[in-house]
Amino acid sequence: MKIYADTNFLTAVYLPVAGGDKALGLLEEARAAGHLPVFVTWLLRVELINAFEQSVFTARTSGQTRVTPELAAVAQASFRDDLLAGRALEHREIDMDGLVAQFESLALRHTARHGFRTYDLLHVASALVLGCATFWSFDERAKRLARLEGLHELTRGHRPHCGHLAWPLLGCRKT
Repeated sequence: MKIYADTNFLTAVYLPVAGGDKALGLLEEARAAGHLPVFVTWLLRVELINAFEQSVFTARTSGQTRVTPELAAVAQASFRDDLLAGRALEHREIDMDGLVAQFESLALRHTARHGFRTYDLLHVASALVLGCATFWSFDERAKRLARLEGLHELTRGHRPHCGHLAWPLLGCRKT
């Protein structure tokens, strides 16, 4: 099973934000079933790097202290380490011509009717070009587009007993 997870899903893996328990549970289930790695494209990588830093900005400007610069730095390092290890996450090059063609097809078939955003289209197009059968997201619009294109979505997950930011995931053990 080839899996593509979008930015909000992976943000929930590395930072203490909504959906973290479910994201970690799904990753643990996928690991146990031998369905990893999750594919990471250049777009997902750069968007995730910015999402960690955006979380610091949002916390600072809203008066919340949930995501500190130090926590974002740990998330950045953990993500890089996991990507380099290549077990839970795997960098995949993507054919840009194929991505653009798939994006255009999705936009022309679905956006006028459903109002999909550019990044939703890019992530679902990436999953399709990479031949993924599963698309993980906590974004309702992205999930709707993925369903329209026949991709499987989140299933019921459980929390692994290894704590948040316990990557690499393959080191986690259920107790």
